[in-house]
Amino acid sequence: MPAATKDGDGGWKKFLWNSEKKEFLGRTGSSWSKILLFYVIFYGCLAGIFIGTIQALLLTLSDYKPTYQDRVAPPGLSHTPRSVKSELSFTKGKESTYVKYIKSMNDLLLPYNDTLQEDQLKYDDCGDDPAEYINRGDMDTDVGVRKACRFSKSLLGSCSGIDDPDFGFGTGTPCLIVKLNRIVNFRPKPPASATGLPIAANIKLDAHLIPIYCTNKRPEDAAKIGEIKYFGIGNGFPLQYYPYYGKQLHPNYLQPLVAVQFTNLTVNTELRIECKVYGQNIHYSEKDRYQGRFDIKITMNES
Repeated sequence: MPAATKDGDGGWKKFLWNSEKKEFLGRTGSSWSKILLFYVIFYGCLAGIFIGTIQALLLTLSDYKPTYQDRVAPPGLSHTPRSVKSELSFTKGKESTYVKYIKSMNDLLLPYNDTLQEDQLKYDDCGDDPAEYINRGDMDTDVGVRKACRFSKSLLGSCSGIDDPDFGFGTGTPCLIVKLNRIVNFRPKPPASATGLPIAANIKLDAHLIPIYCTNKRPEDAAKIGEIKYFGIGNGFPLQYYPYYGKQLHPNYLQPLVAVQFTNLTVNTELRIECKVYGQNIHYSEKDRYQGRFDIKITMNES
């Protein structure tokens, strides 16, 4: 047994290094050099193909404009404050129940402070009435960073947070701030006619405005919501804020906002409300609850 062990140990050591044949792990130095050279060339070619493919792909991409937008369903409609399952529940006059809503609205409106929009090189005064799209050049030109339209939060009236820092939650007249999500180079088209618009909305068509309308989602809530007020430029989304040129070309861009205020909600009742925007190239989907619309549940309790 000791002799066999010794022979086994000797065999293992000989395989590791054979001094007679000058072999390491069964291969000579020449053999190891050839196989190393093969793998260097093989993996070098693979790396070259990979790098070449990436470079060819980058040549087809623009630094400013998405090459493909076919999977983007324009546009999404979102609201602030947001909450889990789009449910807002608060007690009128009890700040602890709505303080988180106030914070989210203040965070949204922070860039809309007038003092942050004074730089003439970054911002334009685009007027307080709906107007035509503003063409700031092609996206692939070397014009550089584009100016943005000013949007003062004072345009949101009693939902601006200026006169009422509680955004109506304290007095039982809560506000929502609504915006169309940003899509690079998207130009929303206003409705061409009143066809398809809700009759109760009594929307006055404007060739330069995307209208918005909120109403009860369930028939049984029709008499429980009360009057709804809208604030903003034309109480909708004016075209002069479009198109959006992307983060690199439009870093100071401010989306137009619309504030929706519910002035007479029935208390201690869960109310389901739906808001929609209307336009020729604005569509809705049952699979996406925020495509061109949203619905929200609001419950206002008495203190």
